[in-house]
Amino acid sequence: MLNKTLFTAQQVRDNEALAAKNSHCDLFTLMQRAGEAVYKQWQLFDARHTLVIVGHGNNAGDGYVVARLIMQSGKKVTVCAAEPNKVLTGDAAKAQQLWIEAGGLVSHFTKDALNECNIVIDALLGTGLKSAVRDNFANIIKAVNNSGKPVISIDIPSGIEANTGQPLGCAVQATSTVTFVGIKQGLTTTAGKQYSGKLVFDDLAIGDAFTCIAQSSGTLVNFNSFKGIATRAINSHKGSHGKLLCVGGNQGTAGAIRLSSEAALRTGAGMVRVYTHESSITPISIGRPELMVSSNNLHQALEWASYVVIGPGLGQDEWAQQTFDEVMQYCQNNKMPLVIDADALNLLAKQASSYTLEQCVLTPHPGEASRLLSVSTSEIESDRFNYARLCAKRYTATCVLKGAGTLIDNAEQTWVCEDGNPALAVGGSGDVLTGIIGALLAQGL
Repeated sequence: MLNKTLFTAQQVRDNEALAAKNSHCDLFTLMQRAGEAVYKQWQLFDARHTLVIVGHGNNAGDGYVVARLIMQSGKKVTVCAAEPNKVLTGDAAKAQQLWIEAGGLVSHFTKDALNECNIVIDALLGTGLKSAVRDNFANIIKAVNNSGKPVISIDIPSGIEANTGQPLGCAVQATSTVTFVGIKQGLTTTAGKQYSGKLVFDDLAIGDAFTCIAQSSGTLVNFNSFKGIATRAINSHKGSHGKLLCVGGNQGTAGAIRLSSEAALRTGAGMVRVYTHESSITPISIGRPELMVSSNNLHQALEWASYVVIGPGLGQDEWAQQTFDEVMQYCQNNKMPLVIDADALNLLAKQASSYTLEQCVLTPHPGEASRLLSVSTSEIESDRFNYARLCAKRYTATCVLKGAGTLIDNAEQTWVCEDGNPALAVGGSGDVLTGIIGALLAQGL
């Protein structure tokens, strides 16, 4: 089971030595435990011949420990170094020496060695990588990825930047990654989540000592983290469970606000009202008679609501702009909480200084976030933790930055959702999410 606390690479480096000391062990003992954790994962594979590829840092030391354990198990293991003439230092040198004393050899990496194995242990590059992978390492990484062999990465897939999860030129596509002491935040979102494969965590028996002294950068959450809403009183009625107004659905995009409003109903909102373009009334109403749908009296609908959702299918034409302005002005004047999504985010980006948001939730995908923050989409994806925090601060709101490993940031804390899968990568899933969030908040979550 994964620990739920996330850290930057620097937070781990700054605190693991003291945590080890407080746990009455030295750093070489940690290296030995790291190797044992990887060996335990290796045992899940039917590996007749293992190739361990090492660099020259502590990551390599972990690799030598794993290689020695595999050799002692009686299975065939080959160690190839990216730079075999490079002199190792400290604990990594000690681990290498123990490997050699056990009868192990260290050879230069070749594609023949890769072809002969049936599993790879990636001990090439660690969490200290900050610049583009050098050519000799990149060639090895590409060969490993092209081989189709299962790969266990030690601590982090080689080539991944530990804080952002971005590949620095290229990165190992791991089958599984065994990470230690603290989960590196970059392994939990976007590319880092993809390259890590199955993420396995081991605190190396210093977890309690480490979390006592290290400040975390975030928390993993999933469905089981949800405490739920209060049990409904037996004498409650529809008005007791929130009155949600969903605003959107321009001409030709009625489906978006229909998805949001139906999701809100299914999530338990007591009453759901829809304000939409007149052409969208019939498409929204058909099949969902519980929805109260109208294209007029927006002010009256706002006065009725306890929470507002705006954006799905809203568009950016004159009707959309007028609707957006009226909703935003009312909510600002009356401190009405709202969820802002889709085209409402694009309209907000054009006039951000016009509104002071309070108790609001913004739900951008990376493209919408780029417009909210006036940067490129690639910049958003290159540092999601940073930009989720920046968005929350700039708009004094909670930012839900969607994507693989969705980030939720309220300018003080960061949560990363580990649930979800590629099946959600379809049009309309964001509209459903918006309706769910609106319904939960309307019910007092």
